[in-house]
Amino acid sequence: MNFELFETVFAFLYYLALTILGIFGLHRFYLIHLFMKYKDKVPVPKSHFKELPKVTVQLPIFNEMYVASRLVDAITKLDYPKDLLEIQVLDDSTDETQNILSKLVQDYKKQGFDIQYLHRTDRTGFKAGALAEGLKVAKGNFVAIFDADFVPNPEMLKQSIHFFTDEKVGMIQTRWGHINRDYSLLTKIQAVMLDGHFVVEQTARNRSGSFFNFNGTAGIWRKKAILESGGWQHDTLTEDLDLSYRAQLDGWDFIFLPHIVTPAELPVDMNAFKSQQHRWAKGSIQTMKKLLPKILGSKLPFKVKFEAFFHLTNNIAYLLMSIPSFLVIPVIVSNKHLSDNLTLSTIGYFLFFFFATFSVSMYYLVSQKYAYNDWKDRIKLLPLLMGIGIGLSINNSKAVLEALFNHATDFIRTPKYGDISKSSKRISKKYITRKNFSLFLELGLAFYFTTSLFYLFWETKDYVSIPFLLLFQFGFLYVSMASFLPGILKRT
Repeated sequence: MNFELFETVFAFLYYLALTILGIFGLHRFYLIHLFMKYKDKVPVPKSHFKELPKVTVQLPIFNEMYVASRLVDAITKLDYPKDLLEIQVLDDSTDETQNILSKLVQDYKKQGFDIQYLHRTDRTGFKAGALAEGLKVAKGNFVAIFDADFVPNPEMLKQSIHFFTDEKVGMIQTRWGHINRDYSLLTKIQAVMLDGHFVVEQTARNRSGSFFNFNGTAGIWRKKAILESGGWQHDTLTEDLDLSYRAQLDGWDFIFLPHIVTPAELPVDMNAFKSQQHRWAKGSIQTMKKLLPKILGSKLPFKVKFEAFFHLTNNIAYLLMSIPSFLVIPVIVSNKHLSDNLTLSTIGYFLFFFFATFSVSMYYLVSQKYAYNDWKDRIKLLPLLMGIGIGLSINNSKAVLEALFNHATDFIRTPKYGDISKSSKRISKKYITRKNFSLFLELGLAFYFTTSLFYLFWETKDYVSIPFLLLFQFGFLYVSMASFLPGILKRT
């Protein structure tokens, strides 16, 4: 058997993957550059409505018995004239949530709220289908959407509605907050991940004139923009991303308001978090396949096409990350037999640590610095965040491959438990997300990197590789063990 051929092929795939990952890393530096350049370009309303417009609030819900009431209660507390506020409870639930919501809606009707309970027994289109059905009977010209795990602040509508005085504005997105950030290490990491997307990415894209996306919740749409852009479609798992790009392709302007924070509950269960990440990754690649050719073939400015390309292809990085996960040890060992071992290893580490790892660190560091006063206390989370990002690569690679090869799956919603305190134990009660076979690959890779670290330390004395491999070892160990034994997510 020609082992040298295998070594050559493995090394080629390994360094090719690191090189492309380095390109994605460079793009993060570009986003940071855009953010720093435009962070002070704060949007302001063109004018103010003399008379506030009618707003329909849509609440798409499916089996959310723990948080559904909290959401409806928060909506009724919005500081907006009661006669100009329509509330649609779009409930597709099949469990006790039905009774909870139907009774709650009746109670609020008696208090004079224009609130409707719309229940579907046929979940065609999942969330997109529920939103589309509600839109058919919506009275407002503007539609605010909130998922079950969100708790909007009372002033949210009044703070944002006046941006629609510009007839070109089709959608306004607010920044997500985190009501249970300190629940566990997992929620702390998720909070930083989301902050990177909202604080840096969304701000950079919007203020530099590129396309950005509605995040499915905590935003307001002009009803006309939805309808004229083709409405809610359910041929992808990210109906929000899909509609966002179609609307902007049709000429609608979007506005991101990072100073308006809409709190939400983060998943406390690793399997639920992985399910959410899987849906987002798969949906983004489905949207890429659906719309990227049209975007690249349009007459849009180059900078818009450039940013749309990286936005829609970003999750391919997880598939690329899985290649070093499997090949890094064979490549390190085989390099020991090559005279240019030091050069090859140095190039590999430089590509990964600087262009990928360092860019990720800076990306999240900037987001924390400009979002929080206590940002320095969060720096210690960055190595753990990078490790967990690597640990998610198998889960998200599966999602990318499913999208690329048109493997259909249902919309799996992310369950929430009303967990906002460290003492809550509701994670064990209901809505536990099912494990899947990727868990066994993650467990295998955790063992693989753990044993490899001992081998490199005791046998080869390759101390340079150890920090690099510790990220992989921690990531796969934490993700797999937290998936297999949810109780390991000890609250901090």
